[in-house]
Amino acid sequence: MERIMGLDVGDRTIGVAISDPLLLTAQGLKTIKRTGDKKDMGEIEHIIRKYNITKIIVGFPKNMNNTIGPQGEKVLNFVDKLKGRFNIEVILEDERLTTIAAERTLIEGDMSRKNRKKVIDKVAATYILQTYLDRV
Repeated sequence: MERIMGLDVGDRTIGVAISDPLLLTAQGLKTIKRTGDKKDMGEIEHIIRKYNITKIIVGFPKNMNNTIGPQGEKVLNFVDKLKGRFNIEVILEDERLTTIAAERTLIEGDMSRKNRKKVIDKVAATYILQTYLDRV
């Protein structure tokens, strides 16, 4: 069974979500603490193999005026590394407002600020992947 992985790439963490085997829903999987490209890519490779990932959707943080800022440039650099290491299709998904939506969901669920910080990237990755799945 093939699955799709969603990534919310930040400076300190990478939120990871995967689709169900029917490619209908996104589920948060984990948050990778960034320690260096080699280790980060190793963790992603482990997930790709374990879950038979055939496509990666990466959140692309554009500015509200549709320009690409410093964080967007970092994500493009990360995507280049993904493409260089894995023979898997990588798609950029506009992630404007996903972190805000994820935060709102966690607040509505009455989660403390401390606990929200631990899962926000995973939830944002879930939103990124679900947006893609809903569109295709």
